[in-house]
Amino acid sequence: MREPFMSKPFMSKSRTVTGRDPATGRSLTIAIADGLITSIGTGPQDERAGDESIWLAPGLVDLQVNGFNGHDINRGDITVATVTALTDAMLRVGVTTYLPTIITASEEAIVAALGVIAAARAADARIFHAIPSVHVEGPHLSPEDGPRGAHPREHIRPPDIDEFQRWQAVSGNLVGLVTLSPHYPEAPAYISALTRQGVHVAIGHTHASSAAITAAVDAGACLSTHLGNGAAATLPRHPNFIWTQLSEDRLTATFITDGHHLPADAFRAMLRAKGLERAVLVSDAVALGGLPPGVYDQPIGGRVELTPDGRLGVAGTPFLAGAVRPLADCVAQATTMGGITLADALRLATVNPGRFAGNRGVIRVGAPADLIRFQWAPGDSSLSLDAVFTRGERHV
Repeated sequence: MREPFMSKPFMSKSRTVTGRDPATGRSLTIAIADGLITSIGTGPQDERAGDESIWLAPGLVDLQVNGFNGHDINRGDITVATVTALTDAMLRVGVTTYLPTIITASEEAIVAALGVIAAARAADARIFHAIPSVHVEGPHLSPEDGPRGAHPREHIRPPDIDEFQRWQAVSGNLVGLVTLSPHYPEAPAYISALTRQGVHVAIGHTHASSAAITAAVDAGACLSTHLGNGAAATLPRHPNFIWTQLSEDRLTATFITDGHHLPADAFRAMLRAKGLERAVLVSDAVALGGLPPGVYDQPIGGRVELTPDGRLGVAGTPFLAGAVRPLADCVAQATTMGGITLADALRLATVNPGRFAGNRGVIRVGAPADLIRFQWAPGDSSLSLDAVFTRGERHV
């Protein structure tokens, strides 16, 4: 069986953090000692937060981070310094827990990246805490143009449990989420084997039939990766794999609400189909996230253009080349796109993804003191961070 998620202990000073509860508007006072929440005080039921203008919420949890601020998990030259810098960049944008996401590549490249991430966690308790597991997106995806997205065709291959065991051997059982296309005959047995080891399996970048989707869920698949993206430009009216995943209550769906990957009406309809309890926001950020607008040449995707509004596209075409907006932006955008409250948008970026990342993203006594304080008002395009805490230590 796969080892349970753990946090290396490290000491932090006792402190108190205050802010406004997004769910109730009441004031919160959170006491922290040794990195854990020791008590939670709230104002009386008839008392709002008064002059408190700063919201207080759990640290954000991102299940899909390829890179950010120039730091790329999927470059061949990834080092411990890359992982350290990426973790720092995530903390600056309010993400206290994230899954580094390795995309389709040769087995040698995947194993090398896993080994580096494992080494970075072993060397730094802060990184150990921020990265509870790794997401491998591929290489068992659709080889077809459209659903394959930017994943290199030459490295697409069927699921192989022996290869997966080699990933786990080099990383110390660090792979906690695998995205695949279930159109492969080997998919159900592979999914079942991973699920028995405590690994989450997601459906994504697929052209699979509805029957193959259902077989994958029967085998244990529990997530849909960035539903509505990584798909052919045109699909049969019905049936198709989006309808099947939307209607399947055993699947939680992740969404990229950066304002570019999904139209607002599509997100709103999908959110209604899945319900708040089965929806998660992800950034799917790439290394160009956080960098200035401009034209860049990338190892994957070639020449791309990053516009001031946070759209990354293949230069001279209407096609997207990745996502660059951090999860804090996606939370703010979700309130407008989905017509939901701040508290509900935060739920989709904290406790819901936290179920797939070591039960993070919660404020409760005994939980790690991973918190963000921020300003936000309806219509804002992002959360304006005031402070970020992990295990009670302030990083921003």
